[in-house]
Amino acid sequence: MDSLASASAEPEASIEYFDSIVGRGVRLRIGERSYIDCASGTFNLSLGYSNRQVIDALHAQLERASHLSSEFTRAKSEQVFRLLKPFLPEHIGAFWFRDITGSTANECAIRIAQKATGRTDVVSLFLSHHGQSAAATALSGNAFRQRSFSLPFAGSVKIPAPDCANCFYRQSPDSCGMLCARRLDDFVEFASSGRVAALLIEPVLGNGGNLVPPAGYYGVLREVCDRHGILVIADEVQTGFGRTGTFFASTGIAADLRPDIITFAKGAGGIGIPAAGVVMRPELDVLEPWEHSSTSGANPLSLVAMEETVRHIRDHGVLEGVTRTSAVVEAGLRALEDRFSCVRNARGVGLMRAFDLPTPQDVARFITVARDEGLILRGSRYGFGTAVKVRPPLIVTEDEAHEIVDRLTSALIRFEKDEDPR
Repeated sequence: MDSLASASAEPEASIEYFDSIVGRGVRLRIGERSYIDCASGTFNLSLGYSNRQVIDALHAQLERASHLSSEFTRAKSEQVFRLLKPFLPEHIGAFWFRDITGSTANECAIRIAQKATGRTDVVSLFLSHHGQSAAATALSGNAFRQRSFSLPFAGSVKIPAPDCANCFYRQSPDSCGMLCARRLDDFVEFASSGRVAALLIEPVLGNGGNLVPPAGYYGVLREVCDRHGILVIADEVQTGFGRTGTFFASTGIAADLRPDIITFAKGAGGIGIPAAGVVMRPELDVLEPWEHSSTSGANPLSLVAMEETVRHIRDHGVLEGVTRTSAVVEAGLRALEDRFSCVRNARGVGLMRAFDLPTPQDVARFITVARDEGLILRGSRYGFGTAVKVRPPLIVTEDEAHEIVDRLTSALIRFEKDEDPR
């Protein structure tokens, strides 16, 4: 009886715990403490915790059917794609909505590129993050997620990232001639099998520390890929759905990349509902239904969440709001860089911002101090591990943006005084 009682008590405790956590807008209340979530969950809450338009649509769909075979959701997928189409580059005209995570969306894009080109190799960047499935992890440009496993991806080629603050080639941005992009020629010739299908690239390297490539980088990279017949896959899992100030980075800061395939996830679900997809040039719509799918792919809840997220961004001036509030955050981070000697390299675009502290240990301690000041922040283990990322939901107001900067200021004052956050 005791063991039965113990087993039955555990779910009740779990329910009570979640009863104490409530999200509203950009704020998360845990027990008696309230925080501004500057990590947007795990960057999934483009519309915050409580968007009524998405929630009501999900409730209505739950009353009808929470799951359907993709046989019965194709028409809805087409409807969502038509809604999304005006926000895509003009040359993108086909879709594949059979994923709910960015990892498998990227794997889908790789399958498309390999089948369409008849080639095998995939080029990715140092510091890149493309997911945590076996293939996506193997293609990501880091070691710490891989060192305990054998995750081979035959034909994976990695090239230096456009990290101007820590240039791999020890060049200066004003005179480097975009060497990090032009050297792709050499990697194709000397590091690949000679059968490169695609370049997989995040327009902004999110887990790499919100690294924004310098002006001209995307165009040079596209030029090199065109010369070798390499397809460009833009991994917009983090940058898509308004994060950079345009619906996709591929229609804004990275327009010169002219991607052949775009993947997205995270913010596509609006309030954290798992949703993902792949869009592409019409001639790349080459997969048979059985060549890439998942049990929950194209499920009704994901499609409804995606649809209402697109509608809300379109109808409520969300992108214009990102432009206004990102200016507040950018100015605030520049001011912090001027005021605090420990802060450097304030950077980013839209509501995808970051700054560096001297060491990874400083980052960990600062995030704890900031939590005590009511901010949820994330760091990055990639590269030097010195990045503090500031990425609130897209619906953050200008007043809330000022509040974020004020709380960062208070946290940095405490941090520099070496105050114990406990």
